[in-house]
Amino acid sequence: MTEADGGKDLNKLSDTRFADVPIEITISVGMARPLIRDLLSLDEDAVLALDRSLDDPVDLFVGDKLIGRGQLEEIDGEGSGKLGVRITEITEPQVED
Repeated sequence: MTEADGGKDLNKLSDTRFADVPIEITISVGMARPLIRDLLSLDEDAVLALDRSLDDPVDLFVGDKLIGRGQLEEIDGEGSGKLGVRITEITEPQVED
């Protein structure tokens, strides 16, 4: 729908009506692929090895869409001890057919 046929420009709507709608961003730090027998033998305090190292970038997803990458950081100040993500890359939107 366009302004010419009575609709509103969606880009303008996104700047106003939807600006205060929260979204959830999932941060993926890596993946583990244990065998089922290894998974079943895990105890408390066991460590699962991931496919990435500590300095590798993390992936940012909204739903199943990759929206960017970043580096994990510890938050200073009031949020001290919590993790944050420094955004290092915003990915191009993927057009679906």
